[in-house]
Amino acid sequence: MDKIQRNVVAVLASVSVTGVLGIPLGDPRFIPQALVLEGCFIALTILTARNYKHVYIPNFIIAGIVIVGNSAFYKHIEIMTAFHPFYNALVLIIGGYVLQVLLLITNYLAYRRHKRLAINNKIG
Repeated sequence: MDKIQRNVVAVLASVSVTGVLGIPLGDPRFIPQALVLEGCFIALTILTARNYKHVYIPNFIIAGIVIVGNSAFYKHIEIMTAFHPFYNALVLIIGGYVLQVLLLITNYLAYRRHKRLAINNKIG
């Protein structure tokens, strides 16, 4: 596993840890959905670590869904802007935006490298 791919795995693992820490703080009605989402991140972490070649697209999609989802819910916006409760706000900002943007960036770099290697293997 190269450095770029390790970065993607590290970001995905960080998202998973942040999410698992934040689940108990969220609305109990949405715990099943939160567990499914965290399961997706854990699965993507494992697939990325195993160098599964088609994992880049789901990484892009799930990061986009999380960003849009956090931006669409008024309660999330209220928590993040008021920083109340503080821990919830940190989890939402770090896990829902900072790490998701890092995932988009690192995943893009890994995808670009993967495509470049695929083209070079076809040519050479």
